Amino acid sequence: MQATISAPKPQRISALDFTKGALVLIMVLYHWINYFIGPQWNYYDYLRFLTPSFIFITGFMISNVYLSKYDPTDSHLSKRLVTRGLKLIIIFVCLNMARAFIVPALGSGVVLRNLLDPVSIFTVFISGNLLALGGKLISFSILVPISYLLMLSGALMVPYRFYRYTFHALCLLLFLSILILGLVGVESQNLELVSIGMLGVLTGFISIATINQFVRHPYMLGFAYLFYTIAIMIWGVPFPVQVVGVPLSVMVIYLVGITGSDSGIVKSEVILLGKYSLFGYISQIAILQILSAGFRRIDLGVALLGICFIAAIVLTIMSVELVDRLRRRNPSIDRLYKAVFA
Repeated sequence: MQATISAPKPQRISALDFTKGALVLIMVLYHWINYFIGPQWNYYDYLRFLTPSFIFITGFMISNVYLSKYDPTDSHLSKRLVTRGLKLIIIFVCLNMARAFIVPALGSGVVLRNLLDPVSIFTVFISGNLLALGGKLISFSILVPISYLLMLSGALMVPYRFYRYTFHALCLLLFLSILILGLVGVESQNLELVSIGMLGVLTGFISIATINQFVRHPYMLGFAYLFYTIAIMIWGVPFPVQVVGVPLSVMVIYLVGITGSDSGIVKSEVILLGKYSLFGYISQIAILQILSAGFRRIDLGVALLGICFIAAIVLTIMSVELVDRLRRRNPSIDRLYKAVFA
């Protein structure tokens, strides 16, 4: 009777899960190149949409999914967003503390900096300009701006109850801040990523039906993506190009997600990966670090490089499959997963 009275939960958007899962798989490619080929690869710029795409989709889910489950006046919404943001910060810190002990034991040759010195703390949690320090300062860096976006959105739900354009006003303020900082030669990767996430929040106010109708124009998206790649060839990937390229790239992947049936083996696996996108993101980095440490002293040919890439994809999917099955069979594991990731 209670279940009958309760409002039904909104159904998951399979095309959105497909988009998140596809981004995780493309991220495997990105990190595989990073670990096995190196930063000298000439085509990194064409994958620069990946990291901001995750935070863009997070912003989209805040307005399109969370606001469909909760009324803005419900204090549980603010609490849930802030709590999820704090969880991500804790996960980020714990993962990097574990990495500080494990990486030297693996003998991967990765240079680790002291995360507790003031410069490192400022770089990681304020500016986000990790490349400025050189070396591989941290892993899982996208979790920091995503947590900021979640907590900021949770705090904004209070004024949003009285002013419906609260998120629009803040998004404009964030972009103006980036413009002003750029004029004085200051850059903040965290600020840029949070701004793209806030752009995702604004996009999430558009109904799914309207979005589906808009993206069902493959020729238009194809021409737009062509001009985007030309812009990368000319200017690289400065922030304005990212602002255009991130939603465009997400729309292209989303178009694939709404095309055809969801029952195919490949597509259903990608959708499942999207449902566990955070866990999949974490596991694929751990898998690639272990693989790179294991093969570091071996002269890898093209064939072995390909085998490592396929192994990383297969192991990432297997880890997600394992977690999904354990959650369905063991209530304790399901509760533990929800406590950490939900």
